[in-house]
Amino acid sequence: MKRRQLGESALQVSGICLGTMTFGAQNSESEAHAQLDRAFAAGVNFIDSAEMYAVPPRADSYGRSEQIVGSWLARQARDQVVLATKATGPGRGLDWIRGGPTGFDRANLRAAVEGSLRRLRTDYIDLYQLHWPARNQPMFGEWKYNPEAEREATPIREALEVLAELVQEGKIRYVGVSNEHPWGVMEFVRMARDFGLPRVATIQNAYHLMNRVFETGLVEVCHRENVSLLPYSPLAFGLLSGKYIDNPQAPGRMSLFPGFGQRYAKPNVAHAVLAYAALAHRHGLTPGQLALAFVYSRWFVASTIIGATTMAQLEENLGAYALKLSPEVLAEIDAIHLRYTNPAP
Repeated sequence: MKRRQLGESALQVSGICLGTMTFGAQNSESEAHAQLDRAFAAGVNFIDSAEMYAVPPRADSYGRSEQIVGSWLARQARDQVVLATKATGPGRGLDWIRGGPTGFDRANLRAAVEGSLRRLRTDYIDLYQLHWPARNQPMFGEWKYNPEAEREATPIREALEVLAELVQEGKIRYVGVSNEHPWGVMEFVRMARDFGLPRVATIQNAYHLMNRVFETGLVEVCHRENVSLLPYSPLAFGLLSGKYIDNPQAPGRMSLFPGFGQRYAKPNVAHAVLAYAALAHRHGLTPGQLALAFVYSRWFVASTIIGATTMAQLEENLGAYALKLSPEVLAEIDAIHLRYTNPAP
């Protein structure tokens, strides 16, 4: 599996990153360890987690994904694994996390890092990401910026100053952002340049056949500023696997956690899913293979974050990495995209 450099960091990561948000909810510890072992054997050296996982976020599963990764990491050669995790941001009502994070100030970030290090059983985190902006922004299925929803937020410079301390102390190596927007990325880059602070290496945003928003403003910003994209949800909560077409109650997050997938409760989602599934079948592919191979092949993607609840799903995710979509298929994908443009942003 190809390795790519993340931004201007020294991190060299596999083209696939194993996401862990199901660990501790949909997957037991033994199932999660089996996934980690299989992915590692296939050449995956990059693992992504977050302090708020498992999902959907609940008080009784908070931190469980990191704990499971930590128990697996304890029997690995630490320098062979690139480990990423994330600090929970404010404004989402997660009161069981540090009493409800109020921002990315020194107290919150230090408490978050120390908790993650303890659960992950490691002395350092390779890539430490801010899970979403502290400021007011449309996120997780919202699509309109609302200036009337402004709130107090930790300034970006202040957050970077705290992260700089943690880098100097050896607790984290590099920093990244997640669920960010063009203005935010540019501010992080500007503050790093102007004040000698850590430069963001990565951005972790949703990107898949039904959400190609990254391809407008963010792709230019990240290309010119050398910030690597780590796309998550390449299968759009499993919708692009096609499993819900004939059975809306098929096992998965969309059926297990009603209301959790608000991004996908939009008018053209079902039409787009059917169109992409039909395209896949015409070319002898499964819908999942088509969706994954598309994201894997994008020139601006550094490492795609996959997630699975079964070994069969994991095998399909890994196997799709070797697929190459023909120019004809890519043209048909763009034609569907123009018909159903970003139905699930």
